[in-house]
Amino acid sequence: MLKSSVVSLEVFFLTLIFSIPLALLICMGRMSRIKFISATTNIFMLIIRGTPLMLQLIFVYFAPAVIFHKGLGRFAAAIVAMVINYACYFAEIYRGGIQSIPEGQYEASKVLGFTKAQTFMRVVLPQLVKKIIPPLGNEVITLVKDTALVQVLGVVELFHVAQTQSGRLVSVVPLFIAGLFYFIMNWGVSKFFDIVEKKLDYYK
Repeated sequence: MLKSSVVSLEVFFLTLIFSIPLALLICMGRMSRIKFISATTNIFMLIIRGTPLMLQLIFVYFAPAVIFHKGLGRFAAAIVAMVINYACYFAEIYRGGIQSIPEGQYEASKVLGFTKAQTFMRVVLPQLVKKIIPPLGNEVITLVKDTALVQVLGVVELFHVAQTQSGRLVSVVPLFIAGLFYFIMNWGVSKFFDIVEKKLDYYK
């Protein structure tokens, strides 16, 4: 189970590494003034957020094989599906944070001669990070638990092993042990975000 927990951690960290920057691109598309881009992005996000993650995992694994006659590996398909799913949720968190910045701050930055890039980096981003930490933390905690869903593709992660051992031993002890692993991982995530929030207290 320790070995399988490493797989769960790999799924967790790879999803975070790729979904956080991808979410920014999706957020930019969602907020684009070009109607075609914003509408297309919005429809894409509705589809992703409106369908179960398990269904998306299955689709990403089987669809390329049917359409292009060349599929992804089980682990790669799991990562791609998880990244796309969480990027859409993170994008909405980003959008909410950006739209919560008062319009007057953009106008003041323009008066001071800041470019759009400078305004974002020097004015918006520091406030945005502070605002999105709590909802982002909630999503990351959910991600820890959602790593169990990759077992639908046959990826041998923590919960898959726990179920197998539970059936073999006719005991619920492996499931309780798996629950303890998830609890420890979520505790670590919670402590990390608590530390980040405290570090950003000077933005109050």
